[in-house]
Amino acid sequence: MSDLYDRNRKLQYEWYGEPLGDRFRRLLDELGYSQVQLAGVLGLSAPMLSQLMSGQRAKISNPAVLMRLHELEATASQPGWSNLSPAEQERRLEEIRGLQRTTLTVDHAVPAPAAPAASIDPVATIQSVLRDVASASEIEGAADLLADRYPELAEALRVLGTGRTQDARAYYARITGR
Repeated sequence: MSDLYDRNRKLQYEWYGEPLGDRFRRLLDELGYSQVQLAGVLGLSAPMLSQLMSGQRAKISNPAVLMRLHELEATASQPGWSNLSPAEQERRLEEIRGLQRTTLTVDHAVPAPAAPAASIDPVATIQSVLRDVASASEIEGAADLLADRYPELAEALRVLGTGRTQDARAYYARITGR
């Protein structure tokens, strides 16, 4: 059974840039949430979250759950998040809980709530798109192919496509001056 868990964690690294257990544990620490609370925000059952964390399951099959994960990571890692009142933090988490679609799918039955333009996170959007179209190893392979002729583009692919969100944010800020 351990081989299955190891294989699934390797697949998670390839698909999501790191094992989901690491990502979920970071969110649990940042939010001070239990697994049940985190599962509720993401739209997963607590057992499914546990299976993804342990590597018993490899993939988040619902694109809306993956989008909420990206939004939650972006929100919880913003400077000043810990300084917000508990009520404001909960309000923002409720917005994430209500997100119903990704940028790549259209769900005519359940309209997504309108988000103010200021709340759109370009780093999370870039990471989401890159990770939706290619695995981490494919992004790394593309970066290797580009490295000699286009080193800046190769670095962007590596940092934004396979790197940790906090590193991607620092890179984006350095490149854009924002």
